[in-house]
Amino acid sequence: MKASLERRNLVSSHWGIYEPVADPATGQIRALRGLPEDPDPSPIGLAMLDANGSPLRVRRPAVRAGWLDRETGASRLDTGRGRGRGREPFVEVPWDTALELVAAELERVRTAHGNASIFGGSYGWSSAGRFHHAQSQVHRFLNSIGGYVRHADSYSLGAARVLMPHIVASMDELMAGHHGWDVLAAHTKLFVSFGGVPAKNAQISAGGTARHRVREGLASMASNGCRFVNFSPVGADLEVPGAGAVEWVPIRPNTDTAIMLALACETILAGSHDEAFLASHCVGFERWRDYLLGEADGIVKNADWAAPITGVPARRIRALAAEMATVRTLVNVSWSVQRADHGEQPYWAAVALAAVLGQIGLPGGGFGAGYGAVNLIGSPERRFAGPTLPQGRNAVSEFIPVARIADMLLRPGETFRYNGGTHRYPDIRLVYWAGGNPFHHHQDLNRLARAWQRPETIVVHEQVWTPTARMADIVLPATTTLEREDIGYSTREALIVAMKPICVPPGEARDDYTIFGDLARRLGAEQAFTEGLDARAWLRRLYEDSIPHAAAAGFELPPFEAFWDAGALRLPEPAEPVVMLGAFREDPHAAPLRTPSGKVEIHSERIAGFALADCPGHPVWLAPREWLGAAQAEAYPLHLISDQPFTKLHSQLDFSSYSVGARIKGREPAWIHPEDAGARGIADGDLVRVFNDRGACLAAAVVTDRVAPRVVKLSTGAWWDPVDPGTPGSLDKHGNPNVLTRDEPASTLSQGCAAQSCLVQIERFEGEAPPVTAFELPTFVHR
Repeated sequence: MKASLERRNLVSSHWGIYEPVADPATGQIRALRGLPEDPDPSPIGLAMLDANGSPLRVRRPAVRAGWLDRETGASRLDTGRGRGRGREPFVEVPWDTALELVAAELERVRTAHGNASIFGGSYGWSSAGRFHHAQSQVHRFLNSIGGYVRHADSYSLGAARVLMPHIVASMDELMAGHHGWDVLAAHTKLFVSFGGVPAKNAQISAGGTARHRVREGLASMASNGCRFVNFSPVGADLEVPGAGAVEWVPIRPNTDTAIMLALACETILAGSHDEAFLASHCVGFERWRDYLLGEADGIVKNADWAAPITGVPARRIRALAAEMATVRTLVNVSWSVQRADHGEQPYWAAVALAAVLGQIGLPGGGFGAGYGAVNLIGSPERRFAGPTLPQGRNAVSEFIPVARIADMLLRPGETFRYNGGTHRYPDIRLVYWAGGNPFHHHQDLNRLARAWQRPETIVVHEQVWTPTARMADIVLPATTTLEREDIGYSTREALIVAMKPICVPPGEARDDYTIFGDLARRLGAEQAFTEGLDARAWLRRLYEDSIPHAAAAGFELPPFEAFWDAGALRLPEPAEPVVMLGAFREDPHAAPLRTPSGKVEIHSERIAGFALADCPGHPVWLAPREWLGAAQAEAYPLHLISDQPFTKLHSQLDFSSYSVGARIKGREPAWIHPEDAGARGIADGDLVRVFNDRGACLAAAVVTDRVAPRVVKLSTGAWWDPVDPGTPGSLDKHGNPNVLTRDEPASTLSQGCAAQSCLVQIERFEGEAPPVTAFELPTFVHR
């Protein structure tokens, strides 16, 4: 079986694959359009061509004036030397000067302090191409010069990535193995979701998607008779086109676990649990059953117990439990529910509840770990990993969980727990960041700004003047996806794209590979980094290295020259539908899980052995530190939901016309329930101040009953725009919720992000609002 060549000129991006549209008179690319076969192309990607030519592009290497001037101010080696970051002007310098400065600083730091004093920062969706992927490039470069301190896991899935391998399978394995939407449509009769299926999130895939599937998948399920129940504080995160099949159950934020425990308890009390499946495919059920039935603490975790915690009537919980036991049911949990205090618990409880129902491995039954999070989940296409750039070997063993960067910078030498082990924060002298915007995605940005002052040097590769670029010492201008050759492909997609540039880089922008190659040569590591290959030769190697992987997946790839000339490859359709854990269900001995027991671990002896008070050996209800049931709710009586935006990916393209056009009075929209708005004298469209004791930001009120009472929804993505970046608690003018969120871990098991456990107050903003300046260029001076 062969992949078929298609003669097409395509652009691959996170938001999808698009066709460039040329002006007939000039031949210049003037627009992008979605693929004819894509039923729901993302408008974010349609706007990226316009954004590509933004005046905000970084055009020349730039160095912070205070870093460059060694004759005034504090010494460059003082830990407080970074106080001018974000406040001082920049000096544009020639490329050779910039490269000499960066190479000399890398050499000084690794010689004086060792490579464990260099943090290789790269987090976010930096490139749809498999070669010009900034994270892969910076890690390969730093490995070629002796290594770096890395990060583990992700903000999106910090708790789940650590937990799930202990109890069922890794998140990477699960994400690529979920039931296909076609399987759900054919078999699922009841879809119970915690946190919805937010189609806005599934606009993206890591390497580009040829077909956006979520909306058509949900519609197909509904037309085949599936009913949807959505436990969520936000009703809009599960909407089925053309169907009234969704029952929205408003829930108190962070109480999903209590609902799942009660559903499992009621199923057991009714004798409807699948004892045969629990005995043959699971371990530890008896321990969890005793907890649910209150054998140790005298508290039965039934519907009456869960009702006052969650705000959901007990009768509704009981009725749903009875229904779930009688029809093919899938329990879905969004990624958002694990970005909270004790974020492991809802994922563990969802797996355990599905095990109690006995439907894991049945077509359309069991559990889902994030339908709607990315387009990959639910794709029925053939599984193929595609080309990957090798990153070499990291000689440095030190690492941090990704969400603990401020802790690392502020508390060098202190210990932290992670996944059962004890580790120590390194003493970071230099941060090298390529790809991502930590001043968007990290929590408690005012705390991060204080931590960001401590490194001696911060180097950033950037395409536009983001907040992270403004907070750097040396900024090197990088090209975009539209300006370089690459190979575009995403796991379980049908197309592999030969990406060819359609735009000329502005100013003096260079691709990351060229920048790192020049630095590697100055540091005596050119051969280790480049292996003597230019970018096109690397594309050929990556493609040819993937040929045996394609053969293992059951199909044949044509020669590289034929692929590159044609422009696209279409993979053969899969032979069988995708059924998650189907082989394990059929024979757990022949296809065991990679857990210690080879089975679903409802109670994990390994995790119990870690002796963690905030993550015991089976799913439990642990009250969050910050929620509507906490004492802080008297001062800050609203729960903040900081979900993903629909007009951008994280903070990417926040400056695009599409994103800017969705703002209200230049600010991000904050959803608030009519009862809460009325009590505060807030009308639709009013500017509001959202605040707590960590910070404050301006937003624009959207008064709607699509959020539950006592809930405010302010999506992430707005570029950080404080009145004064050097002043703690400075008002963010733009609407970035991460000036409000807590920089504390979900638990000592995962150290994951807990952004969704956050209380705030909101008030109508009076007086003249300060202008948004996030999209203004920094100040430059000449030297």
